[in-house]
Amino acid sequence: MRCFAKANGFTLIEVLIALAVIGISLAAVGGEMVQMLNTANKMQTQTYASWIAHNKITEMRLANVVPDVSASSGEVSFAQQEWAWRAVVSETGVENLYRVDVTVSFPGGDPLLRPVTGFIGEPVPPGQSNRSWNRAPESSGEPDPAGERR
Repeated sequence: MRCFAKANGFTLIEVLIALAVIGISLAAVGGEMVQMLNTANKMQTQTYASWIAHNKITEMRLANVVPDVSASSGEVSFAQQEWAWRAVVSETGVENLYRVDVTVSFPGGDPLLRPVTGFIGEPVPPGQSNRSWNRAPESSGEPDPAGERR
């Protein structure tokens, strides 16, 4: 007759230690997941802000007028969210070339999300945007890219 049989298995202390290790591991993985989600949201917000700023510069270029050296601002709805933009046009020191600095943020004075700088040149007739690059080469005696002598 046996009084006590040797039990095979884990003791209560071993199980508690294993659960503690698993709990700490899961907490660390959860913290990393939250950090990755925050980073992804921040990158998405900055990408949208960059697109808005580039769109504003493109709108100013497509207006095909000499921009006024001044500042303007407004709000736009983009990606189911409201955004505030501010554009500052300044001279560059080069004739008929203007610098445009566009900043994008959330309305209500939230911090700046994305600054973008672009340049706008002298307006030209449609289809003539590359005319300064397509000018006939001056005669220099050297072959041009097509192989003809200038």
